[in-house]
Amino acid sequence: MRYLDSMQDHTRFQPPGLAASLSGPIAAGLSETPISEVASSVFGQPDIVPLWFGEGDLVTPDFVRDAAAKGLEAGETFYTWQRGIPELRAALSAYTQRLYGIDCPADRITVTTGGMQAILLCCQLLLDPGDNIVIVSPIWPNITSAAKLVRAEPRYVPLDRAPDGRWTLDLDKLFDTVDERTRAIFVNSPGNPTGWTMTSEEQRAVLDFARRRGLWVMADEVYARLIYTRPVAPSFLEQARPDDPLLVLNSFSKPWAMTGWRVGWITHPASLGDQFAKLVQINTSGVPHFLQRGAIAALEKGDAFIAEMLERCRAGNELVFQRLSAQPRVTIARPEAAFYAFFSIEGVSDTMKFCLSLAKDYKVGLAPGEAFGPGGEGNVRLCFAAGADRLSKGLDRIEAAIKAL
Repeated sequence: MRYLDSMQDHTRFQPPGLAASLSGPIAAGLSETPISEVASSVFGQPDIVPLWFGEGDLVTPDFVRDAAAKGLEAGETFYTWQRGIPELRAALSAYTQRLYGIDCPADRITVTTGGMQAILLCCQLLLDPGDNIVIVSPIWPNITSAAKLVRAEPRYVPLDRAPDGRWTLDLDKLFDTVDERTRAIFVNSPGNPTGWTMTSEEQRAVLDFARRRGLWVMADEVYARLIYTRPVAPSFLEQARPDDPLLVLNSFSKPWAMTGWRVGWITHPASLGDQFAKLVQINTSGVPHFLQRGAIAALEKGDAFIAEMLERCRAGNELVFQRLSAQPRVTIARPEAAFYAFFSIEGVSDTMKFCLSLAKDYKVGLAPGEAFGPGGEGNVRLCFAAGADRLSKGLDRIEAAIKAL
């Protein structure tokens, strides 16, 4: 393989056996994520207990699937509104009003093909080659990939970890990482993989800083409903004016068990609507019409299901904490939100090697901490959005592996 400098001074990639080069960031700069690498190592083995990916074991509820099926039966299979059908954007407006008590007109909302596309669209809109984006980490790795795709530099500010395993953010460290090339600050709260949740005061401070410096805040709030200490997590939307430099990213995947549907949304200043419409047109031409019918049903009928999901996760959280905190070599704290345990094991520094061995020899899948960037090293992630039987079976195997170290 060879790397070439093009006329635009961007490094390109020469794959073996081909005469023409490829984009460097895409072909060579983006490797398979460590989570996928661990999963691929035992793919197809029926006795694996899969606790690596960020989804539970509940099927999307009937009322959501039925609404989508009715849309499909009605022939809603044509091109549709690029920013989402009017009914879904109106439902998202009403949902935001109900959740946070703020006015959020539909012209501030764009529907996307999942939370991942929401991240990528925002990076395409905000970042140029040579810019940087400051990211609070450990973090789900796709924001890193999205930044690299548009040839921007991801810069990380790791959360601090207390001796008892709790996570905190040093705002001074965050602000000091910003320089003249910074265009945005990315915050995932509640966080994947840590469950760390930003306070309203911290959100206000970050937004004030962004206003002063002319920066954008990208706030990933996908886990806002999956919090164990209050009805909903603090949102940047509660602190912001309608025209603030704020993009809030969300998804139907986690609260409503819709990971495979690929439907999300962005809340943004109304003036950016046309810009997002252009980007949606270029990338996907919009979310399928009939799937959006299911999303409307989730918003309008899904509160009871979210409560069920939350209690399921709360029980899983407690089970995992009780079992793992009893292990003398494990450092773990109860996450206050999301559905992950992110913990360290004394004597395990190479978490990739540990997770590969765990999958091969003990038939249980965890995510290695190195997948989540700076601050993640030396930890592993377990998704507890599953029933007690699956979790108990996985924990039995994890405990056996720890004792064998």
